Amino acid sequence: MHLAYPAVLAALLFCVGLYGVLARRNAILVLMSVELMLNAVNLNLVAFDVWLRDTLHSGQALTLFTIAIAAAEIGIGLAIVLAVYRNRGTSDIDRLRDTAETDEAEKLPDTAETDPADADTDADADAGGTEPTPGRVDGKTGKTKKAEATT
Repeated sequence: MHLAYPAVLAALLFCVGLYGVLARRNAILVLMSVELMLNAVNLNLVAFDVWLRDTLHSGQALTLFTIAIAAAEIGIGLAIVLAVYRNRGTSDIDRLRDTAETDEAEKLPDTAETDPADADTDADADAGGTEPTPGRVDGKTGKTKKAEATT
């Protein structure tokens, strides 16, 4: 058997996998495309091992290690994808990237905008005036809410 047949098949498999990684938006399909690329490499390893008539069969041994690593990769990858899907509600890669960018933008403190009522209270406290009314901090906004008087 000629070396060209498995080499061409491996090149086609690798190209299909590369197209899947670059063009797909679903994370599970991207993982499947990575598996196609790894299988193309495995096919090349075995084909060159047979063609070179290696007595140690190092190409086939390396293929077994690659298969074991691919199995671990797909298990961990699917666990991550499922965890992200449960948290975000989608496995679309573009939406996940957009969500991550907007989340970080929301976390950054905005120092340009201040509440005038808070500035007056802070200025009185710094100038040695009356202390601000004790209250509790709102968990979402981080601003102090004034304690309400109960009757």
